[in-house]
Amino acid sequence: MNDRPLSFAETFFLGLAGLVGFIGLWTFLSVSGIVPRQFLPNPLDVATRFIQLLSAPFAGATLPMHLASSFERYAYGVLLAAFVGVPLGLLMGWFRLLDDIVTPIFDGLRFIAPIAWVPFAALWFGTGIGGPVMIIFAGAFPPCLINAYRGARFVEPRLIEAGRMLGTPNSRMILEVLLPAAVPSIIAGLRVSAGLGWQSLVGAELIVAAAGVGFMMVQAQGSVQTQTVMVGMIAIGLVGMLIDVLLRQGEAWLRRRRGLEA
Repeated sequence: MNDRPLSFAETFFLGLAGLVGFIGLWTFLSVSGIVPRQFLPNPLDVATRFIQLLSAPFAGATLPMHLASSFERYAYGVLLAAFVGVPLGLLMGWFRLLDDIVTPIFDGLRFIAPIAWVPFAALWFGTGIGGPVMIIFAGAFPPCLINAYRGARFVEPRLIEAGRMLGTPNSRMILEVLLPAAVPSIIAGLRVSAGLGWQSLVGAELIVAAAGVGFMMVQAQGSVQTQTVMVGMIAIGLVGMLIDVLLRQGEAWLRRRRGLEA
């Protein structure tokens, strides 16, 4: 097995070759008629529609406006998940009693897929912002809590022993010992949460939203505008990829700052 790391140029050209091959297969299937063009428009049609939607409204808004609406819900849901999950995970890692109380409830809820909350969210919030935020929270919350908990549980014992020998109170131990030591694990959890939250958002908007990329796709599907549906899919993928790249850069910077990698 060849474990030689690839150079940037090699990685770039391999990725480019894969992309060209994918677009080539897509074009062949569409142009040849193997798949009806109504259901699989060629890449040029989709690219043209993408450019049109940047300025032409569809379902009440342009593509950037739909993305802005989606991102607002996404930000609320992910931030709420982080603000609740990270502190709770640290507290559970420090207080055994709290861990014993919360874990059975959490273990029962975290295996419920975010999309399964859609009917419940629709009953509570209708098509307002609360429903999608609730579903995003359901997807993003578990990784925040689990990674913060693991980070707190695997703090070096000597740090905890030193704090106890100095008579450090619990509040300072959590803020000055557990939190700094758990930061790499917390950041990794936030990255996972961000991805799951974005996926949960799209599922929520397909059902309980009156604006956003998911809503745009549902409206396009109802009128058999496959190009618009595919534009929505591409926009979702690009934004999700951008979010992940930014979080990876932030995680790498933090690890370098803490001396965990060269």
